[in-house]
Amino acid sequence: MKIMQSLAHYLRFIKFSHTVFAMPFALIGFFLGFMATGNPSDNIRSTLSFHEIFQLKKNDFFALLGLVVLCMVFARSAAMAFNRYLDRTYDALNPRTANREIPRGIITPRNALVFMILNAVLFIICTYFINRLCFWLSPVALAIVLGYSYTKRFTALSHVVLGLGLSLAPLGAFLALTAKFHWLPVFFSLAVLFWVAGFDIIYALQDEEFDKANKLYSIPALLGKHRALKISVFFHLLSMICLVAAGAAGHFGAFYWAGTFVFGALLIYQHALVKPQDVSKVNPAFMTTNGLASVIFAFFVILDIIL
Repeated sequence: MKIMQSLAHYLRFIKFSHTVFAMPFALIGFFLGFMATGNPSDNIRSTLSFHEIFQLKKNDFFALLGLVVLCMVFARSAAMAFNRYLDRTYDALNPRTANREIPRGIITPRNALVFMILNAVLFIICTYFINRLCFWLSPVALAIVLGYSYTKRFTALSHVVLGLGLSLAPLGAFLALTAKFHWLPVFFSLAVLFWVAGFDIIYALQDEEFDKANKLYSIPALLGKHRALKISVFFHLLSMICLVAAGAAGHFGAFYWAGTFVFGALLIYQHALVKPQDVSKVNPAFMTTNGLASVIFAFFVILDIIL
């Protein structure tokens, strides 16, 4: 019972449910990479069907899928733990975050740091079993996802750095299968970057006054809610442009475009929920809408790839 209780504390500590944001895009990168392994040319679209490639590489499929999922979990857990560790003083001062595990004494700063280091080491170990390129790039990936936690102390572009960290998901998963770069997953990575930066600005609306008072940097603290929401809309427009470019360049079919339509509609709905004078619906806009957008979009894209 005590072990389960501790596990529940750590899962809440790292907001494990927020894994739903980047994981679906990692799966898109994984399936794109898997299809590319069935084609000896540089064209990402294989002449073989998914079923034919799966029959040839089914053992690799499940092993690599498990390793990619573990990499996502370990990297994100390390990043969240480090963020909570660094922000513990601010979290204790902010009424919105004072109930988090470190300010309440449920998890000590030392244990949070140990948890972060453990997850970072496990992430690197997993990349070792994927391929040499992923292993050598793993410190770079960790530097980005961990480095984000410092950025709010010196730049309002911290939202973009967070987006950059999550944008590694589709490209990293593609590299896990192919060990080589390709232009198509880059479009998805850029889409994730602008999507995450946009919704992180919306989330930061809640802390505009706190950030100003404590000399922390964010777009809302720098420009105010009204202009911040305009920038969020601009970022989400860029995200949609990247998805349209990916669809056209990758010659995707009807399922892809259906998923893109739903993704765009949910972004519009997200912005309809939040107004400069009313941020009471930020949490539904942040968690529910973005989580649904990511999962539904990935479902349709993967369906398009398979079929």
